[in-house]
Amino acid sequence: MSRSKAQQPWQAFPHADPAFNYAGPALKKNWERLHGGDREPFPGDPAVEEAWRLYHRGEFQAACDAGLTAGLDGYNAANKAAMIHATYLEDDERRKLAAFQSIATRCDELQRAQPKNVNGHYFQAYALGRYSQGISVLKALTDGLGGRIKSALEASLRLDPKHAEAHIALGAYHAEVVDKMGAMVAKLTYGASKEVALKHFDAALKLIPGSAIARIEYANALVLLFGDKRMNDAVDFYEQAAAATPADAMEKLDVELAKSELEEE
Repeated sequence: MSRSKAQQPWQAFPHADPAFNYAGPALKKNWERLHGGDREPFPGDPAVEEAWRLYHRGEFQAACDAGLTAGLDGYNAANKAAMIHATYLEDDERRKLAAFQSIATRCDELQRAQPKNVNGHYFQAYALGRYSQGISVLKALTDGLGGRIKSALEASLRLDPKHAEAHIALGAYHAEVVDKMGAMVAKLTYGASKEVALKHFDAALKLIPGSAIARIEYANALVLLFGDKRMNDAVDFYEQAAAATPADAMEKLDVELAKSELEEE
């Protein structure tokens, strides 16, 4: 299997912070806080623990390499490191899309080996969702990717109804389909609606009330679904996200994204 170290170096995480180091027992002590959104179980393999430590402090390429080296049990760490890097830090569109395709392929392998691994389904949906945004949501729906994304997210929630990030992603899926296809076609063809979108975002905020990304995605959905009518609510969500205290590199990137969106208002 080709690994990221065979490729060119990834863009570095620009906000290194000692607070994001979870050495020794600190990782397990803070695990519930760090993984309240994705509900990843604490790993039993020290090599996978180390991959997650690298991920949380923003060493995404090293985390991906370490996760892949650890085998199937390290795939979730590798995939999350790759998807967060591609989403926030990769500026080459071709490499970004290739990263999302690689994540989705690894998730296929993980699903076959560990069908009850929740994030084997969720991370695939995330990767395919971001890939769809890169090629255009409308083209992705036409190509049938929408069904794969929805199925993967629904599988995640069947396995774990409290998976907050799957609720966020399913809310975003419904909002984007309604935005691109119109309310009637979205509902009849894709089973998507404004009401279901809002329901999933509300569920996510109940599960992870301090989450910046839940507020960012909710804000984006409100703009897609209601335009200027809910703009003030969207701005409120962005302001709350920008004021959040990040616990790791991913959350720091979320906070910085919220700040940049507010600066563009």
